[in-house]
Amino acid sequence: MTVSHALEADVLRRQDPELADVLLGERERQSTTLQLIAAENFTSPAVLAALGSPLANKYAEGYPGNRHHGGCEFADAAERLAVERAKALFGAEHANVQAHSGSSAVLAAYAALLRPGDTVLALGLPHGGHLTHGSPANFSGRWFDFVGYGVDAESGLIDHEQVRTLARTRRPKAIVCGSISYPRHIDYAFFREVADEAGAHLIADAAHPMGLVAGGVAPSPVPYADIVCATTHKVLRGPRGGMILCGGELAERVDRAVFPFTQGGAQMHTVAAKAVAFGEAATPAFAAYAHQVVANARALAAALAAEGLLVTTGGTDTHLITADTAPLGVDGRTARGRLAAAGIVLDCCALPHGDGRGLRLGTAAVTTQGMGSREMTYVGGLLASVLRGGTEAARAREDVRELVAAFPPYPR
Repeated sequence: MTVSHALEADVLRRQDPELADVLLGERERQSTTLQLIAAENFTSPAVLAALGSPLANKYAEGYPGNRHHGGCEFADAAERLAVERAKALFGAEHANVQAHSGSSAVLAAYAALLRPGDTVLALGLPHGGHLTHGSPANFSGRWFDFVGYGVDAESGLIDHEQVRTLARTRRPKAIVCGSISYPRHIDYAFFREVADEAGAHLIADAAHPMGLVAGGVAPSPVPYADIVCATTHKVLRGPRGGMILCGGELAERVDRAVFPFTQGGAQMHTVAAKAVAFGEAATPAFAAYAHQVVANARALAAALAAEGLLVTTGGTDTHLITADTAPLGVDGRTARGRLAAAGIVLDCCALPHGDGRGLRLGTAAVTTQGMGSREMTYVGGLLASVLRGGTEAARAREDVRELVAAFPPYPR
């Protein structure tokens, strides 16, 4: 059944036409605008089918073979498939696939290794750290003593000397490496060395690059980190959710940190969809996709730089680009609003210099649609023209609609 057919199924139209209209409206939005949010992608119809499966009905607290509910034989089979596929895909000794999100995966990692009040070294939020890396509004900032390292103001690259100095002077219990807006590969071997020198655990928050790791175009944190936290969406192109990878010696602590410490029953339909996504990510087709994601990101970054935007770090190694729009005479928040009116959907982010906000873009979704470097060059030029005022939003909206019509995310 196609996605279109599923959304227009008579049962939903007949029972709840109001909600059916909402879902159809979202499908229309996704298929008529440019999806450049770095954390988003289009799952396959097979993943969507698993999300809508009868496993959505099943309570399955616990783990395969040790559940707190009866009737879990098929839930167990789905979770075992997801675990074994994740372990094989990433070369990990243990995988927990129950985490509801990337944030809950990080929470479980902290719960497995830390106690309230422990010192943790992580990338500061103004430099691209995640909320779970010490935000005072988040559990991480309330329960632990976070020390932030940063990026060099000129290069935009992680300041390795600062990381080493802070680790030596503050002696953290754990070091977190990972970011929501760092476009370059992280040197996991360096962080492992620093963690060992400080007697700290190393936690890799690899939510963004994990799909690239699966596709063979980014270094893996698995051989270096004590615990790897990730999401299963983004470039990995699975359902929205989280996972945790670790060595066998931490397996029991990690599993107990997920259930029963931080979560109750697993969302078994999502676990099944994760299994589907892991299977897809193990194919040559996915590897080719991951390579194209990076090629597209580099082409888009080059186009933006050619148009006068200041691309941080001078480019990208990943699916992700951050850029300062100030050279075009517009701040990041205003730029995002203008581009949204033109049908170009993206995010703002902190910049490594000053207090300004820039744009954060990603190429995972448009690559899934089949776009290539040629389209990225076109998008970069259109984006800059909108920000300069050379192309009115209404005109650009029609240009975007025409472009994406040739690359439907879910062909009818």
